[in-house]
Amino acid sequence: MRAIDTNVVVRFLTNDDKRQASAARVAIEAGEIFIAATVLLEAEWVLRSAYGFEPVRIAESFRDLAGLPGITVEEPAKLARALDWMRRGTDFADALHLAKADECTAFLSFDRDLAKLAKMSGSTPVEEP
Repeated sequence: MRAIDTNVVVRFLTNDDKRQASAARVAIEAGEIFIAATVLLEAEWVLRSAYGFEPVRIAESFRDLAGLPGITVEEPAKLARALDWMRRGTDFADALHLAKADECTAFLSFDRDLAKLAKMSGSTPVEEP
């Protein structure tokens, strides 16, 4: 299995550099690819800030990518949960942090919006430190 970097994900999804996008496509289509949550976290930031992608488009793109044959993503159920929250307006980083804290008794944060999300979704409660 081979892991890919953020720039490979971005080239694959944006096709902004034809040569690199083609190479990314060939690598991804060959299968046996691992994508870490940290790569998707960085890719979300790049796609949103540098390319102007809307959160819903990013969530759909990540779902499509993760669903390709031969692609393995880190903690797929937690990623899916974070992408669901992202589609409903939650910041992807916050959603991913909260999804990954599933087995914890609490998630410490000063973020009141995150606390509301946790309460509504039935996930790990967010508490002030």
